[in-house]
Amino acid sequence: MDVKRVLNWLRGETVLCVAWVLAILTAFFVPPDAKYLDYVDLHTLGMLFSLMAVMAGLQRQGLFFRLGRAMLGLTRTTRQLEGVLILLPFFVSMAVTNDVALITFVPFALEVLSLAGQTQRVIPVVVMQTIAANLGSMATPIGNPQNLYLYSRYDMDLLSFLATVLPYVGVCLVLLVVFLLVRPSQSLAVPFVSGEIPPLSGARVAAYGALFALCLGGVAQVVPLYVLCPLVLVVVLVCDRKVLLHVDYALLATFVGFFLFVGNLGRIPALTALFQSLIQGQEVLCGVIASQVISNVPAALLLSGFTEKGSDLLLGVNLGGLGTLIASMASLISYKYIARAFPQKKGKYLGQFTALNLAFLVLLLVVWFIIR
Repeated sequence: MDVKRVLNWLRGETVLCVAWVLAILTAFFVPPDAKYLDYVDLHTLGMLFSLMAVMAGLQRQGLFFRLGRAMLGLTRTTRQLEGVLILLPFFVSMAVTNDVALITFVPFALEVLSLAGQTQRVIPVVVMQTIAANLGSMATPIGNPQNLYLYSRYDMDLLSFLATVLPYVGVCLVLLVVFLLVRPSQSLAVPFVSGEIPPLSGARVAAYGALFALCLGGVAQVVPLYVLCPLVLVVVLVCDRKVLLHVDYALLATFVGFFLFVGNLGRIPALTALFQSLIQGQEVLCGVIASQVISNVPAALLLSGFTEKGSDLLLGVNLGGLGTLIASMASLISYKYIARAFPQKKGKYLGQFTALNLAFLVLLLVVWFIIR
């Protein structure tokens, strides 16, 4: 094994390294045992693998390229283009979850912006796509995992759920529109591209499209994971086995590391006692703060054991998806796409990501403070 190559690869996988360092450190307080197996959310990992494989297959068929050309033919300015790219994940995430929306639309945005000769806009667009997906997904019980869990855990009715989240979804939509309006805009002059479109197989696109529909069924837990994953693997091997080389296994390993870290945190008595003493009456702020450290899905799982104010916790962990890169695990998906496509821009992306996320978080917390 080439140690130098491994070290270089690890230097490019900062978040993966952090996740596993945290997992190993907490293992000193909670020695490995059989309960470790319960930490890992196999449904999330299986869905991520399936979706990444399907999206890679569609991308290798040139589908995003063709859709990008079609979109460029309909948009006349960079503002219109950015508006479509940012608002699509905002609305789509309400039905197919934030991580599915980002896996679908971030590579699409990279393709479209490259075609338009607007790669300088990649960072703000992908950052805003991530914010849009994370906040748009809070609008429905199926929009993200923490909503589905809390909706069931507290036996919420739909009207009370919507009353809790929709005001903030509306504010987020206004903020996204304001962002688009203040962005500098220019006319799009897209050159004709010849001889660059990858070959397309109708049969393969149909197969990947069917798999994508099954993936949505998996998200809704209608299609069992033990059916979906083997089916995706078999179809990919038959259609184009090189697709498997484009699955981001490092991202899957990152999720495993965070699952282990969060699982261990929940078994450290001092920390659980601290959470119990702090959360009473401060569910929203505790949800926001905990999400910054352990991400909002684990925060929902952890904090729900210490309060019966489900609506406040629901709001806290959803707003808590803003902030740090790990506040929402879905945000790692966008970062990985940027790190792979534009490794030289990783630092700039993290800077803009953090600044814009904190700005949105502060504004939404101000709204919460006013209307609570």
